[in-house]
Amino acid sequence: MSIGVIATIRIQDGKGAEFEAFASELARQVRANEPGNLAYELTKSRTEPNTYKFLELYVDQDALTHHGGTDYFKAAGPKFAAVLAGRPEVEYLDGVG
Repeated sequence: MSIGVIATIRIQDGKGAEFEAFASELARQVRANEPGNLAYELTKSRTEPNTYKFLELYVDQDALTHHGGTDYFKAAGPKFAAVLAGRPEVEYLDGVG
């Protein structure tokens, strides 16, 4: 059964361009290197300034676990910490069809 993830990220004022640069690169690395990842897209809210959401879809729990253990995901942690305006909100979803 597939697993969906919606990660809501709020960024400090003036840090959007910096965040978009490294988050977009992270998304490219995920799509290029993780066959168990079906979708990994950075999106920006139309109504809430400085709010972004990663829309992610994995074939199964093993693929999601693998994603969290990759070197490039771990390396992104300090970059995220430097621009965040609060803790990310992460919602996990189970595929139904």
